[in-house]
Amino acid sequence: MLMMNRRETLKSAIAAGIGLASAGNGSLAAMASETVTLPFANGERPLVAYPGKRPLIRLTTRPPQLETPFSVFDEGIITPNDAFFVRYHLAGIPLKIDPDAFRVTIQGKVETPLSLSVAELKEGFEPVEITAVNQCAGNSRGFFEPRVAGGQIANGAMGNARWKGVPLKALLAKAGVQAGAVQTSFQGLDRPVLPETPAFMKALELDHALDGEVMIAYAMNGEDLPWLNGFPVRLVVPGYYGTYWVKHLNTINVLDAPLDSFWMKTAYRIPNNACACTPPGKARSSTVPIGRFNVRSFLTSIADGATIPANKDVGLRGIAFDGGQGISDVVVSTDGGKTWSEAALGDDLGPYSFREWKANVTLAPGKYRLMVRAANRAGQSQPLEPLWNPAGYMRNVVETTNVVAA
Repeated sequence: MLMMNRRETLKSAIAAGIGLASAGNGSLAAMASETVTLPFANGERPLVAYPGKRPLIRLTTRPPQLETPFSVFDEGIITPNDAFFVRYHLAGIPLKIDPDAFRVTIQGKVETPLSLSVAELKEGFEPVEITAVNQCAGNSRGFFEPRVAGGQIANGAMGNARWKGVPLKALLAKAGVQAGAVQTSFQGLDRPVLPETPAFMKALELDHALDGEVMIAYAMNGEDLPWLNGFPVRLVVPGYYGTYWVKHLNTINVLDAPLDSFWMKTAYRIPNNACACTPPGKARSSTVPIGRFNVRSFLTSIADGATIPANKDVGLRGIAFDGGQGISDVVVSTDGGKTWSEAALGDDLGPYSFREWKANVTLAPGKYRLMVRAANRAGQSQPLEPLWNPAGYMRNVVETTNVVAA
C-alpha cells in the first residue's frame, strides 16, 4: 500500500524510475532484476515495483504502464490495490498533489458551478460503493494475429475492486444541469509533454452520466486510491472500458454539443457492427466510440503447459465477467470444445464484478486442451475463434489452456 504524508510527492520515486529505469540504474531500476516472458512475440518484460505496487509487468516507463501478473487473479475475486494494473495515456503525470488544495470543478451548462474539495466530497454527499471491473480496451492485444500496433499486453490489464465515492448524478444535481445539455466531459491532472499532443479528455452522454452508477471514487478496497490509480479521486464507469475511467479527475464540464476531442472522435473507436470486428488486415470503415465490455472468462488455477495428476479429481477455478448484464453460466471443456460441462458459480458481488466459477475434472493420461466459456443474462457469449480489429480492442475469444495429465 502507498503510504504518504498529505503533501508528500512521488518525485523521489517515480521520477527517478521514469528518468533512470531504462538506463539500468536508479532506485526503481534496482527492483527490475526479474523478467517474465509473455506468450507472444517479443514478450520479455521486466517486473518492476513502483511506489505502492508489488512487482508488476512493465510495458512502458514514460508514462508508466504496468500489467498485473496473471497469477494474481487466482488469489481472489478482488484484485489487491498493490497489484492493480496501471495505464496512463500521457507522460506528464502528476508527481505532486496537495489533497487539501485539490478541487473537482463542475462547470459548463450548469446553474451553479461548483468547486469541491476531497473533504467536501466525502462529507457533503451520501457515499455509495460498487464492485466493478476496470479493464483496458487493449487488454490481450498481444495475442492479436495479424499483430496490430499499440501496447502488446497479455491478459493482465484488468482488475476488480470495491470502489467508494459519490454518484456523479448527485454532483450534477447540486450544480443544476441546464436545458440543452447533451454530454459531460472529464479531464484529470495528467498532461501532454509536447504542445501538439491532444489533452486527454473523455465524455459520456448526459443520460449515462445521470444513471446513478457513474461515480467519483475516492476509495478503493477500503483505502484511499493508490497514486498510480488516480489519487485522490477518479471517475468510475461500471461496465465500460478503462479509457473512460479518468484518473486524478479535476474538471467536469457539462456540454451543449458532443465533445470535439481526439480521444473521442479518433481514438478508442471500434468497427460499427455487432462484433466490433473486421476481416484480419482490413481497415475499419464506419466506427463508433468503444463502450461496454463484452463477455470474458478465464481459467486462473492452472497455467498453460502445466502437468496435472492423471486419474484423480482435479479442481479448476477461474473468473468471468461482462459489461453489466451479469454472468448467467460458465461451461468448461477438456477436449478442445467438442463437449462441455457446467461449472458452479461463486458469490455474486454484483453485475459489474468478476464472478468466480469452479469445476472438477478427472483425466486419463494424455494431452488436453482445457477451455472455458461464459454467457451473460442477455444470452451473449464468447466466440470460439478470435475476432480482429485494427486497434486490437475487445478480445474475448474462448481461451485455451494446454495441459498434460500424468
